Amino acid sequence: MSYELEFIGPNDKPALLALSTPEWLDAAKNVLAEVGYKVHAASNHDDFSLRFGRIQYHVVLIEELFACNAPEENLTLQFIQQMSMPSRRHTIFILLGSSVSTLSAIQAFQHSVHAVVNREELGLLGPNILGPIVQRVVADNDLFFNVYRDTQLRIVQGKV
Repeated sequence: MSYELEFIGPNDKPALLALSTPEWLDAAKNVLAEVGYKVHAASNHDDFSLRFGRIQYHVVLIEELFACNAPEENLTLQFIQQMSMPSRRHTIFILLGSSVSTLSAIQAFQHSVHAVVNREELGLLGPNILGPIVQRVVADNDLFFNVYRDTQLRIVQGKV
């Protein structure tokens, strides 16, 4: 398995895609690149865990049927659900699937992700709506964790 060498700087926003459907993969790559993300795509579950272990991704988009035939078989989603909170805290996970309602907080909680997006609704609204959805989820997450991250930074700087 070969990887393209790409430098990720401290001000870059890396995104990781775990999408099996080629048209959704292309659409997500384009939309995330337009809003300023450096986008990487995982080809299978092992590739996802290898990539995720090497880079602190800002956003991760996961398809419900990524490299599997049924949601229960999605090893990548299981990997994320079993991850410890300190490992998950700095990444925003968004699940795309047919069995969820777009931006349902309860369903996001059930799947241990930050947001869920229904593929059919996304298809009806067009792939360009994915960018605003990602931006909204990121803004909500930044607002929620603002005090935590500020306190963490002050501790590191010795200002507490």
